[in-house]
Amino acid sequence: MAYLFDTQVLHDIIRSALPLPTEAKAQHIRDELERRYPGHIAPRIEWIFNIAGGAMGHMAVLHASLTEYILVFGSPIGTEGYSGRFLADDFFYILEGEQWAYGESELERRVYKAGDMHHLPRGVARGYRFPDRCYAVEYARGAIPLMLPFGLGDSFSSTLDPIPVAKTIRAFTQGVMREMSIGAKEGIKRLKASGPRAFLKSSSER
Repeated sequence: MAYLFDTQVLHDIIRSALPLPTEAKAQHIRDELERRYPGHIAPRIEWIFNIAGGAMGHMAVLHASLTEYILVFGSPIGTEGYSGRFLADDFFYILEGEQWAYGESELERRVYKAGDMHHLPRGVARGYRFPDRCYAVEYARGAIPLMLPFGLGDSFSSTLDPIPVAKTIRAFTQGVMREMSIGAKEGIKRLKASGPRAFLKSSSER
């Protein structure tokens, strides 16, 4: 499957933001993504509480579709939890602070610092911790709808707060609708470029 975003391009954008303050980092990344992938990025940054796998932080969704998402996630006070196990690859680019992680059979922690990328392959789960303030860009590619129950589950089972749930669903729905609109426009352009004969030929072949 072809994906919109290139992991190396994302890494380069994130590294260029490292010297900036936290808020400026997020804005720089949003603006650079919009410049390189025009029309595919959320128009503004909105921070939303996120509680998943026992870890609490806040996130800003920059892109969402049925096969990819990009968001900024972090906490100014640290957090700890379970990564989840998904039918998707997850790339975690550290912006500031540290992320500690370990696999089920690993007796020593992995340490990821600013500028590092932590890849969680599809089907793999890890425990992780932000020992103190930490922010990162998370890019996932794969079966994104199947990840949402994990991302929202704690809000139904422990916090019982509907506001982050509603904001998260709205952010992802807006992203998916944006991608569907772009896809429809590109389809119309291709149809116009191919001309009426191609359209009639394709209709007759059905």
